[in-house]
Amino acid sequence: MTPLPTDQPRTVILGVAASDAHAVANQLICRLLRAHGFHVVNLGVCTPLHEFADALDAEPAAEAILIGSVNGHAYADLRDLPELRRQGRLDRPVVLGGNLSVGAHKRSADLDRLTALGVDHIVTGLSELLPLLDTLHAARQPAPQHG
Repeated sequence: MTPLPTDQPRTVILGVAASDAHAVANQLICRLLRAHGFHVVNLGVCTPLHEFADALDAEPAAEAILIGSVNGHAYADLRDLPELRRQGRLDRPVVLGGNLSVGAHKRSADLDRLTALGVDHIVTGLSELLPLLDTLHAARQPAPQHG
């Protein structure tokens, strides 16, 4: 991955999974990120993965792909992730959050399936998002040159 330019706002791509029309959390996350200085490419609701890949093509400085899912169908919505990654698309960390499986009782196996599919990070609360993005950002920066 290319190091991020230091003189521009940090960019993220945000959207809601393909089968999900829940917009409120998406808008709140977008506002939070913008309030912290991020340039947010917000794709909105019902966003297929290929649209996230197209957005990354248009915004190559984006440091992460943020996908929300409230309806519990994240696994089905992200089933094309391995193929897009094989094609060299979506080569940024994919961060997933929300209600990630159907049913009241969540199992670690549900999260393991998403990780096996290629999701890099799963956030269980909004308070985790900014620290995670800061960690990802720091990891992309070139090491200081000593001379």
